[in-house]
Amino acid sequence: MNMLDHSSSTDTTWCVIGAGPAGIAVVGKLLDAHIPPREILWIDPAFQAGDLGTKWRPVSSNTKVRLFLDFLNACPSFHYRECPLDFELNSLPAQDTCSLHAIADPLLWVTKQLKDQVPFLHGMVDKLDQHPKGWLVRTNTGELIVAKKVVLALGADPKPLHLDAHGPKEKISLEEMVNLDTLRKVCSPKDTVAVFGSSHSAIIALYNLLEIGVHVINFYRSPLKYAIYKDGWILYDNTGLKGYSATWAKKYMGKTEDGKILDTLERVHVKSPQFTPQYDRCNKVIATVGFDRRRSLQLPSSLGDHPPYDHTRGQIAPGLYGIGIAFPEGAHDPEGNFEYRVGLWKFMDYLTRVLPTWL
Repeated sequence: MNMLDHSSSTDTTWCVIGAGPAGIAVVGKLLDAHIPPREILWIDPAFQAGDLGTKWRPVSSNTKVRLFLDFLNACPSFHYRECPLDFELNSLPAQDTCSLHAIADPLLWVTKQLKDQVPFLHGMVDKLDQHPKGWLVRTNTGELIVAKKVVLALGADPKPLHLDAHGPKEKISLEEMVNLDTLRKVCSPKDTVAVFGSSHSAIIALYNLLEIGVHVINFYRSPLKYAIYKDGWILYDNTGLKGYSATWAKKYMGKTEDGKILDTLERVHVKSPQFTPQYDRCNKVIATVGFDRRRSLQLPSSLGDHPPYDHTRGQIAPGLYGIGIAFPEGAHDPEGNFEYRVGLWKFMDYLTRVLPTWL
């Protein structure tokens, strides 16, 4: 099915921008809410499960297999229960974590099921304007779509690190860092690599670099934080280390029996007097300091380039909504700590609760 199968008109009721996990969830939930399929237009450049499917497959996830399966089974319109393929994910221990490749292929299968149901358009939305009927959506291939309601599931890009004042260093991207084969092509044991951060991505960078024999200096602002499993909830659920990253960090980033940090790993606080001399030793750098909402889409000037949104309802403006890593739910845990909830099941859970207000 494609956009032209139903009508030559550019009007639609719902326009969902993005086909990563959050966009997949939105299309599925709209269909489950009995929105007629012809009233949903889905736009994405590739329909390959977003960055998860194209960039982050080798990443060791901090999500349990059970929650990935809960996501896949949450929408009847996904038809995952009738899937004839026996994906690896289905046979993994439910309480274990896994690499993202295990969920990527099921997501591609679900994407195909949804594309068989709703009109879709391959393209990049580069501009959004207000319109008397709702929103005017413009793509980089020249299409103009008028939509009553628009959902942004744009994804996010790694935050840049501005350290040029300390001298130029060769930068290694996160995409290069997560793939060992690629990482071996861009650095070697002769290098000393600076890794900034202390989050899940930082730990992946550390153990991948150490795997190939690189000397690493980890520059950090905050101490390592681990998720703590409580009775029915998780303290630091979204900011603490989990899964393999937590296991590795606990084993290798503490003191060894002789009282020394691992020989090929050093840690330096960014406010330490040792920052400059230690950073000067490095010839390459990796920034693992979080993600920012993707800004490939030009929004109306009245909203600004980085518009605020209601993190309890996902509303950006009347008829304009956001979901996923770019527009996550914000919530307090039982001890009063505020975190943004990021993860496939968290997107689905949030969407289930807020979609009635969007409808």
